[in-house]
Amino acid sequence: MKKLIRNLSLSALALASLGAVCEAPVSAASITGVSFGGSAPSDYYVYDVNNSNQTVRVLSPTLSDVQRVLDGNASSPTGNVELASSSEKSGFNFTKNTSLAGTIGGRSITLSSLTNSDWNSIGTTWFNAALVANGYGAVLNNSTIYGLALGKFMINGGQQRFSDPNISYVNQDDNSGVIKIGLAGHYDATNLLFASLNTSEKYLINALRDPSRSGTSIQASEIVKYTYDGQTNYLYSFFATRSGLVAADDGVSHTGNYEVTLQGRKSVPVPSALIGIAFAGVIGANKLKRRTATIKTLETKV
Repeated sequence: MKKLIRNLSLSALALASLGAVCEAPVSAASITGVSFGGSAPSDYYVYDVNNSNQTVRVLSPTLSDVQRVLDGNASSPTGNVELASSSEKSGFNFTKNTSLAGTIGGRSITLSSLTNSDWNSIGTTWFNAALVANGYGAVLNNSTIYGLALGKFMINGGQQRFSDPNISYVNQDDNSGVIKIGLAGHYDATNLLFASLNTSEKYLINALRDPSRSGTSIQASEIVKYTYDGQTNYLYSFFATRSGLVAADDGVSHTGNYEVTLQGRKSVPVPSALIGIAFAGVIGANKLKRRTATIKTLETKV
C-alpha cells in the first residue's frame, strides 16, 4: 500500500509539472491591445507608408491602423504614431500629455509624450547629453555660449519639438526579454537642436565642437516617457539608422530610426529533463489507474 501511495504522489507531481509546462507564458513579439490615454488622449497622428516609401497621415485612424504601423522593426519600420501631435502648433497646452498603452509579454506598458513638468526633471540632462554625444562637450564649459544655446532652445519651442515622440514599433526579444522601441525622427537633427540660433551664434558653437566630428550631422531623438512593471522613466537616443522612409508632407521627417530599449520580464524556460519527467509521470499515472481499477475489481469479486 505504501508503494502504491508513493507512486500516486509521484504521478500527481508529474502531472502538475506537465501543467506548468503547458501553461508557461510566451513572450509577445509586438505590443497588442493598444489604446490611447493621458490628459489629451485624442492628440495623436498615425502615419502609414505608401508604395513610394513615404509616410502619409491616416485620416480618422482606427486602432487596427495603429496596431498595423507598430508591428515593424528597425530594419523595416512600417510607419509611426505621433503622440501630442499638436505640440508644435500655436496654443499648445504643454501641461497635458498623450499616451499609448498596450500589453507586451503579458505585461502592460505605457508610452507618453512629455509635459512642461517633465522637462523640469529631464530637460537639462537630455540637452547636455545631446551636446556631448554630438561632439559639443566643450560648450558645457563655456557658460556664455552654453547659456546662449540652452536659452534660445527653450525660448523658441525646443522643448515642445522634442516632446512629441513618433513611436514606430514596440517589440520584445523572446530570449532576452529586452523591449525595443523605435522612435522615428530626423536622421540629421541639426536644424532641430540649433534651429533658433542665427549664423554667427552657430559659428560660435561650432568653433567649440570636437574637430573629429566636424562636418558630421547631429543626431538626437525625441524623448519618450514610459511606465512598465511599476517603473517610470525616460528613453532617448543620439544614434540613428536610416529608416528608408521620408515624410510625404515635408520631405525630411521620419528619415532616421532611433532605437531605445528597456529590460523587460521574460518567461523562465523549462528544462527538457522536466518535460521528460512530466510525460513519464502521465504514462505512470495511466498505468496506476488501470492497476487500481483491477484491484478494485478483484476486491469486489472476493
